[in-house]
Amino acid sequence: MRPTDITAFPAELAVKWDDGGESFVPLETLRRFCPCAACMGETDVMGNLYKAPERPYTDHSFVLTGVSEVGGYGLQPRWGDGHATGIYTWDYLRRLAKAE
Repeated sequence: MRPTDITAFPAELAVKWDDGGESFVPLETLRRFCPCAACMGETDVMGNLYKAPERPYTDHSFVLTGVSEVGGYGLQPRWGDGHATGIYTWDYLRRLAKAE
């Protein structure tokens, strides 16, 4: 499953998939569920979760300033507050949309 079109709107990201489906993810949801290690943390081999201190969100945190495709497996959004380390796989992006 791969997107055939990705369009950013002021409040949501719209994705058209190669199977004919469409997904709509609110930008706030996309940012709050950023999968990067700074946001979600990372686990060591012993199962210990390490997470950076929580950063407060601002209005700029939910403003999408750009999106780049990463390899053939996902996308990397850039946010108005400078955050840009999350890589959303196509599968993760579709699951976020279905959770809405």
